[in-house]
Amino acid sequence: MMPEISLNILDVAENSTRAGASLVQITVDADIDGDRLTVTIADDGCGMTPEQVARVTDPFFTSRTTRKVGLGVPFFKLAAESTGGSFSIESEPGVGTTVTAVFVLSHIDRMPLGDITSTIHQLIVYHPDTDFLYRYLYGGASFDLDTRSFREILGDVPFDSPEISAYIKEYLTENKLETDGGAVY
Repeated sequence: MMPEISLNILDVAENSTRAGASLVQITVDADIDGDRLTVTIADDGCGMTPEQVARVTDPFFTSRTTRKVGLGVPFFKLAAESTGGSFSIESEPGVGTTVTAVFVLSHIDRMPLGDITSTIHQLIVYHPDTDFLYRYLYGGASFDLDTRSFREILGDVPFDSPEISAYIKEYLTENKLETDGGAVY
């Protein structure tokens, strides 16, 4: 199992980019009063058939040809459900896929969120042809990062240029701190 939720998010978002998504939307919602952490990853990739959706949580099913097992989604599902939460996948061929994992925040078996800032930064910098809309919510406060807005401002300057990469990392770090006050959960 992966040691932190942000690594599960990275795995599912990587699946989205491999599925040809031009936009991946990632929402992390820490509802402190409701004792829930909801993670949603939605994409406009190639989508899956109902048969694929039914099998995607089977660790011995994968559409990848480089290996015979796919553990990322089954581990994400197990991580959410082991806290008393839930896990769902909705997908339609040619439309895209939405994965939602709900964790009980106070459950002793809930793994930590982890370094979500580095996860989102890595996705943006290493997938220059994919746009990301990241929304982070914590106890009623929130911030968004939309790479489409960055592209409008930057023009042809790539996200992996050192100055832009550093700016994106700083933007994520400062806004997360402002939103959650440095909470570790």
